[in-house]
Amino acid sequence: MPLSAPALQTAAEQLRTGRARTPSPIGHLPLECRPSDVDDAMAIQNVLHEMLTADGFGAVAGTKIGCTTQVMQEYLGIAHPCTGAIFERTIQHLTANLEFNSYLHVGVECEIAVTLGKSLAMRDAPHTVDSVAKSVESFHAAIEIVDDRYVDFVARVPDGNTWIADDFFGAGIVLGKPVTAWHDLDLASMHGRMKINGQHVGTGHGRDIINGHPLEALVWLANFEAVRGHDLPAGWIVMLGSVVQTRWVSQGDVIDVNIEGLGTARAHFA
Repeated sequence: MPLSAPALQTAAEQLRTGRARTPSPIGHLPLECRPSDVDDAMAIQNVLHEMLTADGFGAVAGTKIGCTTQVMQEYLGIAHPCTGAIFERTIQHLTANLEFNSYLHVGVECEIAVTLGKSLAMRDAPHTVDSVAKSVESFHAAIEIVDDRYVDFVARVPDGNTWIADDFFGAGIVLGKPVTAWHDLDLASMHGRMKINGQHVGTGHGRDIINGHPLEALVWLANFEAVRGHDLPAGWIVMLGSVVQTRWVSQGDVIDVNIEGLGTARAHFA
């Protein structure tokens, strides 16, 4: 049975504390409002997004997709992609200067992102790589900012469905310059790498994303949202997944990502 409206509200209120001005770690939700499946988790997300927008995060402007690569599925113990919101006021471009102490346990991921120039309509599902490609305006090298807002995510406290309800660690993004002349790029073979303070910490390729191609993640998202009765509108930003395992950072760290053919993005945690 789906969670009741009061249960959704209670769950969202608890998750909201992880992104308060003075955040606190999120433990297990009470049993009566704990999501038992992805549908429950997404219903809680909807309520939480309204709260966070009211709290000053801005409107939802895109989607981050988590667990689209084997390295991240193995790291988090989840064998399928997951989604979370990207809020307007958490989007930065090229170089981000971020306040380290505004997070609970902040990390970074080396990502490939896209911006849609045309909507992906639910009526056109099922989508394919060829069909979603027609809606992509630009590709970007990107950094995803993630925050471990949880009591012990390694021990799955809280559980994976609660992570999904809480936007799956999402805390912001840094987008590199838009690359609109991407059609001749070998997206599957492009190489991504991440440095922290000038030291290489991980590498990966576009083919590491589900089914061997970055746009397969967008296919998955468009079809997932179509089942839920949603379009992906023009202007929507989609983070397609990390080609490098999450790295947790320290105050003062400078993070650089470079995606072959797409360029760079940087984040500094002061």
